[in-house]
Amino acid sequence: METPQKEIYRYLGMKEEAADEKTRFLVADCLRELQEAAKPRSFYRVYPLEILPDGVLDLTCMRMRSRDLGKNLAGCEAAVLFAATLGAGVDRLLLRYGRLAVSRAAVLQAASAAMIEAYCDGCNERLREEARAKGFFLRPRFSPGYGDFALACQRDLCRALEAEKTVGITLTEGGMMAPSKSVTAVIGAGRAPASGEEEGCGTCEKRDSCAFARREKAFFGRGAADSGKSAADSGKSGGNDGSKGCVKGADPSV
Repeated sequence: METPQKEIYRYLGMKEEAADEKTRFLVADCLRELQEAAKPRSFYRVYPLEILPDGVLDLTCMRMRSRDLGKNLAGCEAAVLFAATLGAGVDRLLLRYGRLAVSRAAVLQAASAAMIEAYCDGCNERLREEARAKGFFLRPRFSPGYGDFALACQRDLCRALEAEKTVGITLTEGGMMAPSKSVTAVIGAGRAPASGEEEGCGTCEKRDSCAFARREKAFFGRGAADSGKSAADSGKSGGNDGSKGCVKGADPSV
């Protein structure tokens, strides 16, 4: 799994070409240590999707209200629920250096954020290809916290994916994920491509004020994937209407 160093520098709030030799060495060394500690895992399930009035989305396992997510899922007949994590070893590494070396801990935070995104991107590409072979096209992944997609929906996503059992992700009482470098997302699956749709930061209403937002446009072309060490090795606040009772995630569509 390759982590683009330019993304690490973006999370550090600087451009790669502006980094001095000492900073470059620190970033490379942190990335090496992080790669040794990380044990990436991912899991997905596919559910039928019905888009109801007033921004309500029915996935049979849960209902939610999000107009932004609804726009992302327009024209889709199924939704892929996806979870991924770098594992508890990364949290232990961050905790250790948070006590011993604050500057190194800051670089590790940036590098681990870039790493989980790179891992998800690789998973997405694999599932996108699998879906295309079956006549489906995937939308960009859309995570709780994007636009008006409520962070509270994280709990229903984790419940539907049985995330604690499948990838080792648990939630605190406040809804934060552990391990901390984890991602949940919804990806639409439709019969027609949706080229030209913006992904990630381009969909978020906070993109103009966020210090970490990507300023360039990123267009549709990625999805999610199943479990494994990496994509090569393995076989992104509104109301929450609550769970309707989750069903088993057989793969009825992609």
